[in-house]
Formats: sequence, structure tokens, C-alpha cells
Amino acid sequence: MTFNEANSVRDLIRDRLADDRSGWTFVSGPDLDRTEQQVLIESEVRDALVRLNPDITADLSHADEVLYELQGLILSAQTAGLVKANEDFRGWLLGRVSKPFGPEHRHVAVRLIDFDDLTKNSYTVSTEVTFRSGVVERRFDLVLWVNGIPLVVGETKTATRPSVTWLDAAFDIHSDYEEDAAAFFVPNTFSFGTEGRELRYGSIRMPERLWTPWKAGPQAGDKSYSGTLEAVGYAAQDLLSRKTLLDVLANFCVYATDSQHRKIKVVCRQQQYTASNLIVSRVVDGAQKKGLIWHFQGSGKSLLMLYAAQKLRAHPQLGSPTVLIVVDRIDLDTQITSTFSTADVPNVVTADHGDELVDWLRSGQRKIIITTIFKFREAPPKLSDRSDIICLVDEAHRTQEGDLGQRMREALPHAFLFGMTGTPINSRDRNTFRTFGADVDPGRYLDRYTQADSIEDGATLPLHFEPRPTTFNLDADSLDAQFSQLADELTERDRELLTRRAARMERFIKSSDRIAKICMNIADHFKAKVEPKGFKALVVTYDKEACGLYKTELDKLLGAEATDVVISGGQKTPDSVTQFVRGKDQEERLLEQYRDPDDPLKILIVTAKLLTGFDAPILQTMYLDKVMKDHTLLQAVCRVNRPYELRGQVKTHGTVVDYIGVFRKLERALQFDETAMQHTITDINAMANELPAAMEACLAFFDGVDRSVDGHEGLIEAQSRLTDATTRDLFGEAYNRLAQIWEALAPDAALSGSSADYAWLTGVYNSVRPSDPSGRMVWRQLGAKTLELIDEQLHVDVIRDDLETLILDAEVARRLEEAPERYVRRVHDNIETRLRLRAGNARFRSLGEKLELLRQSYEDGQITSLIYLKRLLVLAKETVDLESSIDFGKEALTNLFEQVNRNGTAPQHVEQIVNEIDEIVKTVRWEGWQRTTRGDRKVKQALRGVLLKYGLHRDDELFEKAYDYIRQHY
Repeated sequence: MTFNEANSVRDLIRDRLADDRSGWTFVSGPDLDRTEQQVLIESEVRDALVRLNPDITADLSHADEVLYELQGLILSAQTAGLVKANEDFRGWLLGRVSKPFGPEHRHVAVRLIDFDDLTKNSYTVSTEVTFRSGVVERRFDLVLWVNGIPLVVGETKTATRPSVTWLDAAFDIHSDYEEDAAAFFVPNTFSFGTEGRELRYGSIRMPERLWTPWKAGPQAGDKSYSGTLEAVGYAAQDLLSRKTLLDVLANFCVYATDSQHRKIKVVCRQQQYTASNLIVSRVVDGAQKKGLIWHFQGSGKSLLMLYAAQKLRAHPQLGSPTVLIVVDRIDLDTQITSTFSTADVPNVVTADHGDELVDWLRSGQRKIIITTIFKFREAPPKLSDRSDIICLVDEAHRTQEGDLGQRMREALPHAFLFGMTGTPINSRDRNTFRTFGADVDPGRYLDRYTQADSIEDGATLPLHFEPRPTTFNLDADSLDAQFSQLADELTERDRELLTRRAARMERFIKSSDRIAKICMNIADHFKAKVEPKGFKALVVTYDKEACGLYKTELDKLLGAEATDVVISGGQKTPDSVTQFVRGKDQEERLLEQYRDPDDPLKILIVTAKLLTGFDAPILQTMYLDKVMKDHTLLQAVCRVNRPYELRGQVKTHGTVVDYIGVFRKLERALQFDETAMQHTITDINAMANELPAAMEACLAFFDGVDRSVDGHEGLIEAQSRLTDATTRDLFGEAYNRLAQIWEALAPDAALSGSSADYAWLTGVYNSVRPSDPSGRMVWRQLGAKTLELIDEQLHVDVIRDDLETLILDAEVARRLEEAPERYVRRVHDNIETRLRLRAGNARFRSLGEKLELLRQSYEDGQITSLIYLKRLLVLAKETVDLESSIDFGKEALTNLFEQVNRNGTAPQHVEQIVNEIDEIVKTVRWEGWQRTTRGDRKVKQALRGVLLKYGLHRDDELFEKAYDYIRQHY
């Protein structure tokens, strides 16, 4: 029996669906009650209309009227386009179309599918379904019909040809069937393709590269299990189940407008489907009021919130709740608002200011409200007591874990709180897991989708890091002489202050020589590797001033129209870059220019803006010259990880050209130690018990002070209790401990009753904390001249571009997720222990020296922990290979007899004795002989025989030691 596409892959899916438990009925294509020109099985559609619509039952001619309109809608794909026709047909499928079929011609909704009681629908799976349109004929491997309507088309390929993949199946559907048989896809929810190793699905007109996998089964997370026919069977059974299919149709499809103003259909990815339903289930259940969704950067959290919000609003048990989408940056507000508005989600509003948000919540508006956390700044406590407010918080850290997060919780004490993050924080002062994670959830997250998952699924791309280190040379003697002349009139203390401020790292980073060399390197790299493929780039600089400096240099090399600067305004914006501060609409127009592949704008220069929330798939390379760490770094570099294709050029990876040395920091940001997280949460919970005592210790300094008195009178009265330096220092210590506890706990319900006292104490503390005006005066007088001196004497060596590119792909990401520092330490310790046992062997000593050099390189920061781990694993293999090449039984016996020989009691031919013992013992012993009396006896007899031959049989100690060695090594 041979294996082919039909009997292996296609029939597997058919049989899994036609199983008695799945609810699908198999009918072969030729046996369906339809002609090859018909899209619908009209008899089944008519039966469903009668079954599900009492008003049609009363007048069967109404069923023919509906069928006529559906057929007209199917034909409209030729004129209105497939996506528009599909959107209109979905409106019919969801019961959003009403007809005057009721008494006295009253309009009633027409139902084609029952979404509440799935047993009232008919479900048919067919193979080899032929459809004719004019002279064109197409045959579909699998079609799934619900009430006679073809909701799913499947294309299968053979599992036995490695050159054939799911991509070939997707190509057939996207580039052939949807073009030549568009009418058949008007009712389509999604299509799928598989070659028996992987199953992927996509919506109409979705490019093949954006099709997404579905995984299911008892071993869905096991890499050895993925890629098997069994795994595909489980995936098909789960994705194409009646429940999942109709849920996707009802709640997880949106129609949006892309950057070219074309209508597109978007269907959910599996992680969005899973997380959204977990949120909805938790709200419906009501027992837990929070949850953490940890999905990697770029995997679609904006759409996840859209799907969750839609389903929450439509759920029959929730009664149109208020869904609050909370972000912590204006650019994220813009991104989220754009996602919801382009998808044309109903009842969505954006709060433009805090008063508007307060009014909406106070009046009980039942809408989807998009807002920034900052708009809660003036929100009063208990703004709304409603328990049907659901907050979906994007990037659930930073401002959420502090006073603004506390203010939001006090304003909405009974709301549900779900945190969405790609970069959770696990530290004593800010801890995403404690703030949003529920105790009942394993690992304290409701759902997790890792970087390795997203790369494997194609949701994001691998990252390539290209190190470009720079070396500074400072002419110290010349600088000292000129500085002494400049600061001749200063006191020693003021000279020290000036020197310390002038020597900050920013002066080195922003030196003119360094910026000129880096910009030349950027221009060369961009022209050679980025621009020819049609992609674009982002330059991330130290600060706003640096943005202007980079723009000036790059304009000399690339031309003024190739670059632009995107920064925010504010008091600290230098005059040199104020021309780049734009209004919201102006900035959005600039970013649209950037997203346009034909626009001459190729590179954006930023320092803080666009590092979160900015989605431009055309961005392929980031030139990074700013020190960042933890979640900020991870969010930034992931701007380049979005899939993209332009005129046949497929973006295979994102590139980060690193001028500042961030990769090691990125490793730490990617690694997550669950044990450490639990310990941190325990520490923070323990701090809650300290809060009352810490608060009382601070307030004790102000016994008798009326804290309700505002203004100067109240502040003078408070300061009068801190009359001397010693008392102020003691108060400072007490307040700093209180602040540490407060920052670790916030936001937390335990803080609500103490907020007013903490705010009062903070005001008093800030009014008496020490300052250093003299240092600022000196800096104003001489700072600029000092910086000029440093810049003149500072020189940068040639930037190295010959270092190894570090590739962060799915395999490496998985290792970083699963192998934090303690695992690396364990690998090292294991090798060290094995080498120590063989220290007497010169060959093992050399491996021990290599291990020590490797450890030293890592601790000195010369290599990253990932490279350290890779080289440790190589060393471990060398150790095992060497161990396997050595006969340790003979080696141990040789060591023993050499030791005896040094005592003068053994003959000179040690090697002959050892060889005879080895040969005889190997002859008489068998596997497991040490556990039997007979084996013990035979080996002892053999050993005594050899010792007798060489006159060593009377040395009982030698016999016992030799026997112990044999038991251990044979």
C-alpha cells in the first residue's frame, strides 16, 4: 500500500471530523445535493431557515426570498470584490440582517446559524468538491458546510515529499482558487492547508506568509511531537470543531483598512483566541478579578484586546459591560485607537481628557473606552462601584505599578483587571506578576506565548545582533593642563563637582568624532544591506540633543530627505531640535510617509518615541546607540521583528546594529526565573506587614500637627518639628523606608486608607531634602567650556564590524527562556566535578584549564551567557568523549598499584599485573554481578589468583582496595 495525499493527509482529517463524537457527517462531493455551479447546498439552507426562524415557518416563500438575496450577494464578488462580499455575507451569518417577515410586516432578524444551541445546526464534511464558474473548474480537497453553507475550504498535500509544504497548499487557495473561484469563498470563514507535518489557516486574500498555525493534542508543546501526522490530526480536530469554528466566525474575524486603504479580512491567531476566551471565562465566572496575559512583543496584543472586547460586549450573560482599554503612552493610545477604528468596531470612544473619562464612568457609559492611565490622575475614589467594568491594561507595568495604578484601582474598586504584557517585570519595587497575576494561575499568568513560540509560528521574526563596539582615546595630559587653566579660580570642591558632571558617559557618547564615525558606519551599512531590499531603518540615540547631531551628520551622507527626527516636546527639549516637535496629526502623516515604500524618507531618528507601540513592518534595521535594559530594551529591539514582504522581497529577520553593547542586557530581559519571581512576591507580601509600623514611624515626627491644614501654614508647622539636622536625617531614613515599601506594594488595596498620609509626608520630605545649588552655579558658568575641552581631546578608533553576528532565533530564544543563570551554573559545576575526579590525568587537566579560562571570560564580560552556555556544552561533549575513550577500570587499578609500588612492596611490572587482573575479571564478570553472591565469589577468586602469582596475596589491605576498585569500575 502506498502513501499519497488522499489516503494519508486528506482522509485523516475527514475521519477525525466524521468521528461520532465530533458531530460532523461525511458526504462525498459528488453525493452532495447541489450542482457543480452552486455555492450553497440550497436544500439544507432552506431547511435551516425554516428550522431557526418561526416567521419563515409561517410563510415558506420567505425562505426563497432569502436564498435569492444570498445568491445575489455571492455574485457581487465580481463587482464589489471578494472581501466586501464576504463581509456582507458574514452579516447574514451572524443574524444582523432583518427582513419584514413578522406580523404586519414587522422587521425580524433572519438566522442562518444557531450560535446558542449548536445542536440545531447541520454539519457536513466533504471531500473532492467540484465548483464550476463559466469554463473554469476547481476541485477542493475538503469543504466544511454548516447548514449547507461552505464555511471552510481545506487543501492537503502529500506527507511523503519533503519539498512539498503547507505553503504549497496555501498558495493554491490564495493565488488560484480565490482568484478563479471567488464566488465559492464569499461565505468563507477561513481556509486551511497542510502537508501532514504542519497545519496553517488564513482568511480570504490573506498572503500565504501571514497564515498562522494551530496546535493541539496532549503533546502540543513537545518539539518531537510537532511535525507529525498525529499532531496535524489533533490540530484539525480542534480548529475545525463545531465550537471553535462558530466561535471564530462570530467573535474572531474583523474587517479593516490597510495602509493602502484596501479592505482586508483578519482572522485571529491561536494565542489571541485562547487568551481572549480565558479572559471572557474569568469574567463570566466572576470568582477571580484579575489575570496576566504574557505574550511576546509583536505577537498581536492590540488585536487580542479587540477580540476580547468584542466578545465581552456581545456575551449574553454579561449584559453589555464597559470595557476599558488602558495604555500608558500617547503613542500606544494612537496605535490601539487606530486598531479599533480601522476594524470599525462599534461603540468605541477615546477619552481626550480626564474630565471626559470621569464623566463617562460616573454616568455608567456601556462602551469600549480607550484611555491613558494618566487620565486617572484626577479621578476620585469610588468613581464607579460597578462590577461589570473590565480593564484591559496594555503593557502592564511602569505607570500601572505606582500611584497612577493605585488611583485607577481606588476609582474602580470592583472592576476586573487584566494585564497584557510582552515584557513582565520581576523586581521588588515593580512586579507585574503580583500586580496582575492571580494566585490560582500556574506561574501567576493566565496565558503565556513566548518569543520562541512567536518565531516558530511566524508571528515574529528572528533578531540578528551585529556588534559595533567603539573605543575612546582621551589625551589626558593635554586635557588636564587646559582644564586647570580654565578652573584656576575654583575651590577644590567646585573643581571636583565640575569634573564629575563633565565626565558623565553622555559626553563620550555624544562626542563629535564618535558621532561622525558612527553615522558613516550607519550610512555604509544602510546603503549596502537595507536600502537595496526596499526596507527602512531606525536610529536610536542617547537623548534629544543627540537626535539633532545624528540628523546633521546623516544628512551629509544620505541627503536631507532620507532622514527625519521624531521626538516629543516639553521643557527639557533643547532649542536645537524644537523644529522636530510635531502635533499628533503632523507626526502621523510623517509616519505614514515612512511606511510608504516609495517615499524617500528611509530612516527615522529617535530617542524615546516609537520604541513602544510603533508598528511599521517595513522597518528592518535598528541602529542602537542608547543604553537600555530589561523591558525597555526588549520592547525597543522588537520594533524590527514584524514580518513583511515587498515586491517579492521577504523580510527574513530583523537586524539590530549595536554600538553600545546591549546584547548581554537583552539576555537578562529574556530570561525568567520562576523561583526568583515567587521569592520576590513573597518578599513584597511580607513588606505589607511592615507598612503600618513604617507609616507610624514617620508620622511620629509630627505628633500634634494638624495635617488637614493646607498651604504655607501647614508646611511651616510641619517643618517646625524638624528643627535640626539630626532630626531631619532620622526623618529622611524613616521616610525612605516607607517609600520603599509603598513603591513595592503599589498598586494595592492595602494602601487605599493611607494615601492621604503618604502624600502629605512626601510633600514635607521634598520640602526639607538637601540640595546643592552651588554645584549648579559652577556648572552654568564653566560647564559648556569644559565639555568643549573634552570633545577636542576625545578621539574614537575605527568601529569594528568584523565581530560575529548573534542570531536570536526560535532555538536560541527557547534556550534563553529555559536556561537562565542557574542552569548555566549547573552545567559548569557538573563539568567541573567530573574533571576534578580525573585531576590525576593530564588530558583531563587540560580540559580543566579550558573550563577555568572560559569561566573567567564570562565573568569579565568578554562573552555573553548564551555563548558561555554554547561553549560549556562543547566542553561537556569533549569531557564525555574523553571519558568514553579511557578504560577507567584499568586506570584506577594502575593508580592503586603505583601507589603500592612507591611504598616499596610491589614488583616493578605494574602494567603486567593490571592487564592480567583486567583480563581475568572481564572474563568472569557479567552485567550486575555486584548484586549476586556467585558473582562476588567468582571475582574475588580471580583477583586472589593474580595476587598469589605475584606474591601479593598476603596484603589484605591491597586486596580490599583492589576489589573495591573492581566493584566500582567493572
